Amino acid sequence: MSAMKKILFLLAIAAFSGGAVFAQKSAVKDAKRALGSNDLSEARTLIVPATTNPETAKDPDTWKIYGDIGNKAFDNERASSIIGKQHNEKAMYEGLLESYRPYVISDSLGELPNEKGKVKNNVRKDIVNILRANHPYYINAGIYFSDQKDMKKAADCFEIYWNLPDLTLFAGEKTPFVKDSTYQIIKYYAIISSIQGQDHKRAIKLLQRASKEQFIENSQCKESDLYELLASEYYQQGDSVNFMNVLHEGAEKFPKVNYFMSNLVNVFIRQGQHDKAMQYLDQAIQNDPTNACDFNSVKGALLTEAKKYEEADVAFQKALAQDPNCERALEALAVNYIVRAQDLKEISASLSDRKQQAENDKAIVDLYQKSAPLLERYRDLLKARNAEESDIKAALFKLQNAYYNLSNLGIDKSKELDEIEKVLGTN
Repeated sequence: MSAMKKILFLLAIAAFSGGAVFAQKSAVKDAKRALGSNDLSEARTLIVPATTNPETAKDPDTWKIYGDIGNKAFDNERASSIIGKQHNEKAMYEGLLESYRPYVISDSLGELPNEKGKVKNNVRKDIVNILRANHPYYINAGIYFSDQKDMKKAADCFEIYWNLPDLTLFAGEKTPFVKDSTYQIIKYYAIISSIQGQDHKRAIKLLQRASKEQFIENSQCKESDLYELLASEYYQQGDSVNFMNVLHEGAEKFPKVNYFMSNLVNVFIRQGQHDKAMQYLDQAIQNDPTNACDFNSVKGALLTEAKKYEEADVAFQKALAQDPNCERALEALAVNYIVRAQDLKEISASLSDRKQQAENDKAIVDLYQKSAPLLERYRDLLKARNAEESDIKAALFKLQNAYYNLSNLGIDKSKELDEIEKVLGTN
């Protein structure tokens, strides 16, 4: 290729490149004109390519126009709704959601220094005013998308409401955003929407963030709920390390919340670490005596499993002292007595010492007599709350066992036994 041809070739490339740049900048201007004419569809078609073109993608005005398009869609429909005209709710909230990201990008680009090293952010003032005015409407948008079962967009809107007050573009504002109970509730909605949308990675990220921020008392959730949800998310994702970490943190921070201690105890029981489980049970009882029914019942069950029957009796009795209607303790203590009576019967059967047999028989009768009223109380409680028929029958089988053995040991329970057998259909 001759030198002249090379020059002409390079000039052609330059002309083509310059034309492409001009075309993109022209598209931005055309998009602005279309926006002014309220032709939002045309404006979007023109502006979207400009947001990815290297020549216009770094221009704050490109992104400002993109944000304005979404905001105009929102404003148009909102204005119609205010005066009672028919409006497109979907277009309204889609526009609101669409406007946020471009506005944030536009402002960040406006903060970049020019070739002289100076910052002249010509878009900030307008963006600040628009976003501040639109802030409360992200709640409405989130509720709308939630009702439509679009949980991702619902979470997006709630999270924008959460994020917006802390954007750097509001740092110099004289009037700060009010972070009240509503603000805390919307954080919770963002988290719940993520969970309902099966976006567990996002839910964990939001829960981690919320647990580190100041908690504001509200009517929808407690601070401990955030830790419970975070533990649950880790558990579902199979992250046992973080699951345990959150349980420990929650147990320390919320000693009166049953969830954390209960789960820690259950983990240690499953792992066969009964000593550790007992340690946490004792701590849980100390932290919250009102939950003594559950915790003492579990403690009694562990002691029974270890055949430490007398210590188990003490735990069950403590549960019943705290709550006479503690069903778990009533059933477990009765079963404890029956098991010990049966063990003693087997021992007596192998004895030749009549005196010892007589003493054992007396102890066996005493154990069955202790079990019967506990089971009667347990049965009555189940019936009173309309428990499952299978649960009531299970209680009756245990009570039948006690009555049967008492009758065989000289304590007449034939009437009570007949009544139970009629119910169970075993007579």
